[in-house]
Amino acid sequence: MTMRELYLVVPMVPLIAAIVVGLWGRKMPRAASHWITIVAVAISFAASVVIFRDVMAGNTFNGDLYVWANAGDVKMAIGFLIDPLTALMLIVVTFVSLMVHVYTIGYMADDDGYSRFFSYICLFTFSMLMLVMSNNFLQLFFGWEAVGLVSYLLIGFWFKRPTAIYANLKAFIANRVGDFGFILGIGLVLAYFGSLDYAPVFAKAPELASTTVNLWGAAGWSLMTVTCICLFIGAMGKSAQVPLHVWLPDSMEGPTPISALIHAATMVTAGIFMVARMSPLFEHSDTALGFVTVIGATGALFLGILGMVAFDIKRVVAYSTLSQLGYMTVALGVSAYAGGMFHLMTHAFFKALLFLGAGSVIIAMHHDQDMRNMGGLRRYMPITYVTMVIGGLALCGIPPFAGFFSKDAIIESVHLSSVWGHGYAYFCVIVGVFVTAFYTFRQICMTFHGEERFRHPPVPGEHHEEKEHGEHDEHHADPRESPWVVTVPLILLAIPSVLAGWIAIEPLLFGGYFGSSIVVLPEHDVLGKLKEEWHGVGAFIAHSFTSPVLWIAIAGAASAIYMYLFNPALPARVASALGGVYTLLVNNYYIDRFNEWFFAAGARRVGRLFSDVGDRQIIEGVVNGSARMVGWWGVVLRQMQSGYVYHYAFTMIIGLFALLTWWVVK
Repeated sequence: MTMRELYLVVPMVPLIAAIVVGLWGRKMPRAASHWITIVAVAISFAASVVIFRDVMAGNTFNGDLYVWANAGDVKMAIGFLIDPLTALMLIVVTFVSLMVHVYTIGYMADDDGYSRFFSYICLFTFSMLMLVMSNNFLQLFFGWEAVGLVSYLLIGFWFKRPTAIYANLKAFIANRVGDFGFILGIGLVLAYFGSLDYAPVFAKAPELASTTVNLWGAAGWSLMTVTCICLFIGAMGKSAQVPLHVWLPDSMEGPTPISALIHAATMVTAGIFMVARMSPLFEHSDTALGFVTVIGATGALFLGILGMVAFDIKRVVAYSTLSQLGYMTVALGVSAYAGGMFHLMTHAFFKALLFLGAGSVIIAMHHDQDMRNMGGLRRYMPITYVTMVIGGLALCGIPPFAGFFSKDAIIESVHLSSVWGHGYAYFCVIVGVFVTAFYTFRQICMTFHGEERFRHPPVPGEHHEEKEHGEHDEHHADPRESPWVVTVPLILLAIPSVLAGWIAIEPLLFGGYFGSSIVVLPEHDVLGKLKEEWHGVGAFIAHSFTSPVLWIAIAGAASAIYMYLFNPALPARVASALGGVYTLLVNNYYIDRFNEWFFAAGARRVGRLFSDVGDRQIIEGVVNGSARMVGWWGVVLRQMQSGYVYHYAFTMIIGLFALLTWWVVK
């Protein structure tokens, strides 16, 4: 098999498996659904490893596989761009997807939609692979929309739940808002660059860097700024950036495996990858870079704070995703694209681990997700506990876990940057370190430590005291460690959550791994400045002990441990003391309420206006008026068709008189 054929294997095998299981899965044995899709994704992962090694040997590819239309000079083709950036994404997407597929066997074991779910997640994998392998904007947009469509199906997988239907519609609409900006950006690329292929567009970018466009009036706007901001609005939807982040917490209505896949390797990482791929364009607009920096910093801090007050175990992890996506976006904004992609990789491993670990807890708690009903689970679920602690330490950026290397590199890059908004961004990412450590250890303490806040199911035949009338009935659970199909993916994800940072930091950030895949102008090269201070992994870890970042993280973790283990009455007192601030946080800054009142209710009011005035008064008025006029003329003409001869004679005389009058006047 040639390498070109192997490129085709990566996305096509999951697509074929998704089609087979989707169409005939209900007619097959139940196990066939997971075996077909798991083998398909395993083949895709193995092919990705071979491609990665080939790229590391210096072999890249950029070519069309099939040209399906030509519109004038514009070629519309299906093609692949295989370079270091693509190779890294292939490894991350296929490995995490494979772990999620295996995990799903245990999590969805009793679900009626077993084969349908496997078909969807395999199709999701195909969509993301087509996105990251594309060599043109049209195929990028196809993969972009495909992941949005499949996420809609997966978030609303339990379609009998009204909350799931609300969540998938919310995700779909929020992403349509972002995609409107995205397609405007692609339209500007086509209009001014004259091509949809990456290579000619990127090559022409320096030439058009000073070009202006008139959006309205005589004011000139930088073409690069407008194009990049439009493209980034698309990323704001897919990668859940403020204010288009509202769909991501509600996506927890879907089954846990898809939560892990969306948050770790697909969907939300699409926007980060896209901006990194578009670095040859973004580098020519300081305004766009500043915009990206401020948006990312805002999400990194203020969306992470929401995780400090959430009690749903999956929502806490979801808010951490929003915060970490903010860190990646900040890295892109300060031109540390390699740092953003490095954090994307490490985050994929430990975030998938945290979500799947949360799912293991949910299985043990009979699908109760409220951490207030948990506690003391480490005694019953040692593997889940240890792996989730590893994931939590990586998330907090504690050395030597993977998240430490990528997060510290981003923070240092922001500190060295001079892009507009970097001071605000540095404040946000520093404070965000405390916030991240706090909500992470708050989750671990409430879930695995402290007293048990659940009751074991009654044993038949034993005497149980009756509760007094009105006393709250405690949650019943019989927690135990999850089966191997759940724990093995946790262990396999925990390994890169520990080791990925050690292995990848030097080649990815300072060894020129990305090569020409990412373009950084000399005046923006913050990683180049950071490289001057690089003296190896050991020195990087040692330096962290002299940096405030590590101690801020430790302070956040210590604060959570003290509040939720040693002084459990303190959180309630703090919440009461915060008063309105706590209420604001619990209600997610009232952004959802505002969207419901302003956009949703506003749209309904506009609809009613068009219905009452436009439809009923204008359209129906014209239609009914025409009908009444026809009816009136019918009444008039009916008088002439009476059947009496003298009526017909009178009509003829009147008609003759009218004709003679018209002839004389003429």
